[in-house]
Amino acid sequence: MTIGIIGLGAAGMMAAATVQELHPDYQIILIEKNAVMGQKVQISGGGRCNVTTGIRDIKNVLTHYPRGNKFLNTAMYHFSPEQVYNWFEAHGLPLTTESDMRVFPQSNDGKAVINVFEKLFQHKNITRYLSTSVTGIKKTADQFAITLKSGEIINTDKLIITTGGQAYRHTGSTGDGYGFAESLGHHITPLAASLNSFVIKQPWIRDLAGVSFSQVGLSISQQSKFHFTGPIVFTHQGISGPAVFALSSQVAFLSYPLSVLLDFIPALTAIQLLEQLNTLIIEHPKQQLSTTLHYWLPKSVVTTIITAQNLPGDKPNNEISKTLRNIIVNCLKKFTVSVVGKGSGDEFVTAGGIELTEVNPRTMESKICPGLWFAGEILNIDGYTGGFNLQAAWATGHLAGSNIHDINQ
Repeated sequence: MTIGIIGLGAAGMMAAATVQELHPDYQIILIEKNAVMGQKVQISGGGRCNVTTGIRDIKNVLTHYPRGNKFLNTAMYHFSPEQVYNWFEAHGLPLTTESDMRVFPQSNDGKAVINVFEKLFQHKNITRYLSTSVTGIKKTADQFAITLKSGEIINTDKLIITTGGQAYRHTGSTGDGYGFAESLGHHITPLAASLNSFVIKQPWIRDLAGVSFSQVGLSISQQSKFHFTGPIVFTHQGISGPAVFALSSQVAFLSYPLSVLLDFIPALTAIQLLEQLNTLIIEHPKQQLSTTLHYWLPKSVVTTIITAQNLPGDKPNNEISKTLRNIIVNCLKKFTVSVVGKGSGDEFVTAGGIELTEVNPRTMESKICPGLWFAGEILNIDGYTGGFNLQAAWATGHLAGSNIHDINQ
């Protein structure tokens, strides 16, 4: 039995490792357009490689995928974050879970993750074609004919396509697999960049560059169903950080500009915040409004809000009317910015991909083309930042590799 795997990112490497460990007698042919395996894996998490999430409850984990969460159900229970953690440690890679539930190699070196697979792929039945591009795939009666750029044709009995999406094009994720899938009868959903920062129209944004918050509520005024609360950081162009990435994933297919509402104090309701404001005004009647607002926000942000909303920051608290107090609360809970675009260089994954109804979620095998499997980002699956996309890749790759076998065995 000869197994072909095109694309040696996270899903492809895990699929190959799984086939090799379950069927050491199979011939496995690995094809990768880059000179090395797992380029995108290595640079994830700032080069440290956020291997998976530390969240162990599968139902909770699945809520972190805006697209494909139901499809992932079998794969996630088959190879959960806990199992991924244990798999890597069993293969000689010590891991650590940080306070924000992200999991990294203890060495903080993404290359250490790749080294796990480098060792596994020294097996005599594994052949690697690196720096090798595929130009076409054809299905014959019982095999797949893979044509390489060099003109060479490789025939395999089974085929797994794990070529990723089209984000991070410099790592080789250029969307080639979509064309291969379509040539074999599959359909591709609309595609968009996800997990990106936001570019904001307001010019004052440059004055806040570097200011960060551990918790800010973000929502879209046009679509109340899109919202996320978490860390953000202001940049010279706009806003970034985990909460921004998550919201960008939810709105990947919306058109810009977008009105984004910032809730600087998500732990309090508007009524609770008004009560706190009233208390501070009573306790400090002579204090300027700007100083009072500093109770919740950094001075730079207070200055920005006062200027942007034309608030009387130099007025003493005892001159702040009830109407103005409500306006202040609204500013703190629904501060509006105009998002005019996606931040360049922050596009980690692709939203969209192979239509999931055409793939068996219990095996990752194509429903259209027998003997063909898919795994990873090429599917219409994407998750939030925090190890969820690599987890989906490991899980679907492992499930695909686990389901490849000779029907005569």
